[in-house]
Amino acid sequence: MSIQQQIESLRSELREHNYNYYVRDNASISDYEFDIKLKALQALEAKHPEFFDANSPTQRVGGSITKNFETIPHEYRMYSLDNSYSKEDLEDWETRIKKMVDGAIQYVCELKYDGASISLTYENGFLQKAVTRGDGFQGDNITANVKTIKSVPLQLKGDYPQKFDIRGEIVLPFEGFKKMNEERIEIGEEPYRNPRNTAAGSLKLQDSAEVAKRPLECLLYNLTGTNLGIRTQFESLEKAREWGFKVPEATKLVYSIEEVLAFIAYWNENRFALPYETDGIVVKVNDLQQQEELGYTAKAPRWAMAYKFKAEQVSTRLNSITYQVGRTGAITPVANLEPVELAGTTVKRASLHNADQIERLDIREGDEVYVEKGGEIIPKILGVDMLKRPIDSQPTTYITNCPECDTTLVRQDGEAQHYCPNYNGCRPQIVGRIQHFISRKAMDVEGLGGETVVLLVNEGLISNYSDLYELTKSQVMPLERMADKSAENLINGIVHSKNVPFERVLYALGIRYVGETVAKKLAKHYKSIDALAHASTDDLVTVDEIGVRIAESVHAFFASEENNAIINRLKAFGVQLEVSAEELKGQTNKLEGKTFVVTGVFESVSRDELKKLIEDNAGKISGSISSKTSFIVAGANMGPSKKLKAEQLNITVLSEYEFLEMIGES
Repeated sequence: MSIQQQIESLRSELREHNYNYYVRDNASISDYEFDIKLKALQALEAKHPEFFDANSPTQRVGGSITKNFETIPHEYRMYSLDNSYSKEDLEDWETRIKKMVDGAIQYVCELKYDGASISLTYENGFLQKAVTRGDGFQGDNITANVKTIKSVPLQLKGDYPQKFDIRGEIVLPFEGFKKMNEERIEIGEEPYRNPRNTAAGSLKLQDSAEVAKRPLECLLYNLTGTNLGIRTQFESLEKAREWGFKVPEATKLVYSIEEVLAFIAYWNENRFALPYETDGIVVKVNDLQQQEELGYTAKAPRWAMAYKFKAEQVSTRLNSITYQVGRTGAITPVANLEPVELAGTTVKRASLHNADQIERLDIREGDEVYVEKGGEIIPKILGVDMLKRPIDSQPTTYITNCPECDTTLVRQDGEAQHYCPNYNGCRPQIVGRIQHFISRKAMDVEGLGGETVVLLVNEGLISNYSDLYELTKSQVMPLERMADKSAENLINGIVHSKNVPFERVLYALGIRYVGETVAKKLAKHYKSIDALAHASTDDLVTVDEIGVRIAESVHAFFASEENNAIINRLKAFGVQLEVSAEELKGQTNKLEGKTFVVTGVFESVSRDELKKLIEDNAGKISGSISSKTSFIVAGANMGPSKKLKAEQLNITVLSEYEFLEMIGES
């Protein structure tokens, strides 16, 4: 046997042993025998570097140093999940999806593990990259660290697709977490607080050799890609297991919400015996075609729902109530609590939301209050233990003036929150707007973070986001923790942000009620900041999904002389304040005023491509058929109920080819 053959044979054997031990939990040889074989492979590879393989079992020990994790886009967005907390929530969800798809619906129930979300990309059976969730659109490249996790296959086996992404959670089992803390206590260091945060923190360690020492595991649950040859979610999990991934066995295919509820009831009682943290159940529509029909909202898939287990509750003393000012001027009352352990973390503060919440619960300083983590993430106060209320207790009087600038607060009819109207003179609003402007989903200014924004404002170098474009390297160099290279990166990041497309710039401006989705709608409709600035509230409400409240907010923003002056400065600096010629390419108004429903399986174009063509030609897409539907674009397997409804409402059904001919694409 040649040297190369010996190396390949050892690699193959070690991969199989690794899979048996870390994925199947069924060791085929002893740890000592495994180590002997691994050392033999290391020795051969050291003598023959010409046979180096980045995915060799020897590479799992780590050793590479990463000072800055590269931010890279996800090819397929990583969505969040909508949450439910009751039987009624799940039944409402089922009612909604049954209106949108034909035929019987099967569900896949999976445990919701509490870890750090990850997306793994494989090409030709080899791990190419591992990226954190980030903001869902882009995340950090942590491939070197993830390669050290033994349950992540570096090379697949079986009939895997040429390229795909697989998503899951990187978790720290309770046993490993306990051992890590015992070691820390032994050397006199503070123990880690909880497995989830420790797992997430481990993935950002700069030395992958340190990551390799931590007993992390990777549990996978979702395949993403095109032409994968898979028809259902349950089949995708079975295939992933065959290819070498660690897919949890506690997954079940069911045929009704009643069976979903039975699965939830079982695991609500038995989850404490699991080796990992879990905070709920994820329910998914099994049929991938039905998933495609259901599509997504702006934030989450319509075909999946997370059921959250009842959150842990504790009681503690409310020491004081303070008030925070947000970037839009919204005032949020905050309960400052006697520190208490809750769901693995120390809770010191909780949001009281607004004046109505304080009045409804009659919350007062000095009260003993019941606290839970809403969805086990954000602490909230549920009520007051009246039996422990101090005799001299006084009702809470909500503040009337801004805690930062002393401006009289306002509260508009029908709104829960008070606001500080001092838009351009209240410091937290100024800082908050600039921090929003530079954030990932907005201008994504590399090298500039929230803390640096505070320093820049404190030093008087900027007072609004247009000032960023006048900063020089010499101005930022004296700032705390700023060196030559970091100052240069900050200035370069600001310059590069001038290339950010108009829809994101519009979102970055921080207009109240204008989130990502609304910004896209407005940018698509008006195509330039000038056209939008001159739109009346009556004009604005004619835009798809723009209501009176949003229209009035947009109109008020552009009525401000100060805001217009800032926008004119952004124009002068070269920020993109109109849709580019490249984006306009292929866009027409051919379908303006027309609403389309897309259903079935298509041959010449994908469903997403069809939807984009509709939007590019000014058409509107709807998820369900109604009297407002203009056309249905139908592929193969259009459901019988949709056909019947189309006939009843006399709606024209187009094939994909008829639709393409309609817009001149055939």
